[in-house]
Amino acid sequence: MSDALEIRDVFRVHQTPEGDAAALQGLSLSIREGEVVALLGPSGSGKTTLLRILAGLDRPSAGTVRVFGLELAKATARQLANHRAETLGYADQHYTRALASELTARELVGVQLGLRGVSRRERNARADELLDRIGLAGKRDARPVELSGGEQQRVAVCAALAHRPRLFLADEPTGELDAHNATLVYTLIGELTREHGCTTLVVSHDPESASIADRIVRIRDGRVAGEVARAGEDEEAIVVGRGGWLRLPEELLFRAGIRTRATARLEDERIVVERAEPAPAASATPDALAPATVPATNGLVALTRDLTKRYGDNTVLDELDAAFAARRLYAVTGPSGSGKTTLLQLLAGLELPTSGDVHVLGTSLTGLDRAARARFRRDRIALVGQEPGLIRFLTAHENVELGLAIRGTPAAAARERAREALDAVGLSERADQRVGRLSTGERGRVAIARALAARPALLLADEPTSRLDQANALAVGALFGRLAREWGTTIVCATHDHVVIEQADEELPLAAAASGITDSLVL
Repeated sequence: MSDALEIRDVFRVHQTPEGDAAALQGLSLSIREGEVVALLGPSGSGKTTLLRILAGLDRPSAGTVRVFGLELAKATARQLANHRAETLGYADQHYTRALASELTARELVGVQLGLRGVSRRERNARADELLDRIGLAGKRDARPVELSGGEQQRVAVCAALAHRPRLFLADEPTGELDAHNATLVYTLIGELTREHGCTTLVVSHDPESASIADRIVRIRDGRVAGEVARAGEDEEAIVVGRGGWLRLPEELLFRAGIRTRATARLEDERIVVERAEPAPAASATPDALAPATVPATNGLVALTRDLTKRYGDNTVLDELDAAFAARRLYAVTGPSGSGKTTLLQLLAGLELPTSGDVHVLGTSLTGLDRAARARFRRDRIALVGQEPGLIRFLTAHENVELGLAIRGTPAAAARERAREALDAVGLSERADQRVGRLSTGERGRVAIARALAARPALLLADEPTSRLDQANALAVGALFGRLAREWGTTIVCATHDHVVIEQADEELPLAAAASGITDSLVL
């Protein structure tokens, strides 16, 4: 079987006002025709940059990239356009970009087929087949605004595969999905690509993506760091580069408490790596991130009574009673569309319930007008949404400072708190980099830092680790746990991530009808 993708000594250097940044540093990789490969790696390791090069959306600074014999670095604009139209299926991690708001799910899935001249009858049949396979046949006439984030993402994956591409590239295709629906999407990708012999490269932080892969490849710092063939089920092989360099999985280093220094010794033909620095302090949360006061009522920071939210005929939350105490981390779980994001928006005062009440810090949000809710949110609440909402031409530090300035924090205090917050999420070395040059995972951490720096009494986080690698997800989960237990911040986190759920004090599972909750939270 011939190689579909040949990548040799590829570098990609981004020029920025802050200096050059190398996303890929001599990466070499071959993928056989019809092979399904899962590409895993931490935020900023170059995964998305590699996909953009393979899609002809970006060019390498050096090295060779061939896709089915076409050398992309030397291809003309017309050849690249034909490559994208005829050869490629691409599922972007920012799935909303592929979903025109005026089209139905059925029409969105059939767009690529329509551009190829396929009849309406044939493309509708293909769209119905795919939507049925992901459990959305009943919503084929729904527009994106009527779908949950997870449902939108599934539609975007179907739209990328509908025309049976020769090469399929997927960038975090299940980032917003619960485990059940993520499995549906991975199964769909595996089945469809193998049915048509489609060469597939799936970029993900989710180890579950390996379930459909023939081979798993890990990259770090823009180079291949390790790989394993699924067929043999052997231990992962760590790549040893020229000069003896190698990269150990960051999640292992994190769990071992190794941060900046380690020792290595030979023992019985094995190399043993151990921490060569003091163990991390039990509490490393900066004082600057602690809320000044937590004026909870009877130990409760937030509660809902008979909370119901409907959008048209669709009931998202149905008479939900829940209580959120001070100094606790809550994980709100449930399948896509169960109302997790809606609950956070109601607790933040961004939405009003159809009926029932929401109390935060003793104040009924439903009794406040829009301006009063905005003032209350500014002073007491921080929200981390699924989209970071950052200003791309500002640096990470400036984005965090701006959030504090809007809240009226003095400039000197804002600078210090921004520095502390970025350090807490592991971005101190990237603080002066413009957000537009950061990876998606790094942008997510900047959004978390912006929320932490506000020192809120109530922190609401919507899938904060969905685009983070396991090491950074572990760090964020541990940080949330410390903020809640040691500093008094109440954190309500909508999540599918078991790492965050493990850290949580309570779990609030929402069922499909959005009425199921844990007994410990019922009032």
